[in-house]
Amino acid sequence: MTTLRPSNARGHANHGWLDSYHTFSFARYYDPAHMGVSNLRVINDDTVMPGQGFGTHGHQDMEIVSYVLDGALEHQDSMGNGSIIRPGDIQRMSAGTGVRHSEYNASKTEPVHFLQIWLVPNREQVAPGYDQKHFPLDARRGRLVLLVSPDGRDGSLSAHQDGLLYGTVLEAGEAVEHPLAAGRRAYVHVARGQVAVNGTPLGSGDGATLDDVAHVHLEGLGHAEVLLFDLP
Repeated sequence: MTTLRPSNARGHANHGWLDSYHTFSFARYYDPAHMGVSNLRVINDDTVMPGQGFGTHGHQDMEIVSYVLDGALEHQDSMGNGSIIRPGDIQRMSAGTGVRHSEYNASKTEPVHFLQIWLVPNREQVAPGYDQKHFPLDARRGRLVLLVSPDGRDGSLSAHQDGLLYGTVLEAGEAVEHPLAAGRRAYVHVARGQVAVNGTPLGSGDGATLDDVAHVHLEGLGHAEVLLFDLP
């Protein structure tokens, strides 16, 4: 069964410096029918204006993944990490017992467009942690690349949660397929472009939950950048 989450049905907040679309309930956007899928709790599609950003704030007991689509995101945290995240980079932060951080647009002239993803941890009160890795977009063309996992397999970033996050880049007519083990479900998020998910067309910002299927089939309907979550 495929359940669609159209981009135009998402929550939306425009603060001037931040234009944000919420796939699931977040901040002032609350919809009890859309509280997440399995341990996937947040997908925020954020565009931050030049020189603006999120001031220092705290998190606890959450696995947070940042995925930059365009521009550059500057990160600083209470663990002593400082970095710039650019397209192709994946950042994972385990909030655990508590961490404070800030996220700013690293450019004074261009916006930064990124996805902020939260996954509920399988263990609480772990020591905070941070990792960042570059996964070249060219290496994802026509294939699924594992970006985040519980154990860091296949060169992925490890996180304290039970999901698998894959990324792919597809051109028109290119296809990839992912098998789903019994008892698992999938969520597909189209970061940009158009793709068919088990035959159903989706566009930029659209998502779909897949239950009781043996595989997820993605076919490009044009240039597309897609995330696939394999979830408990």
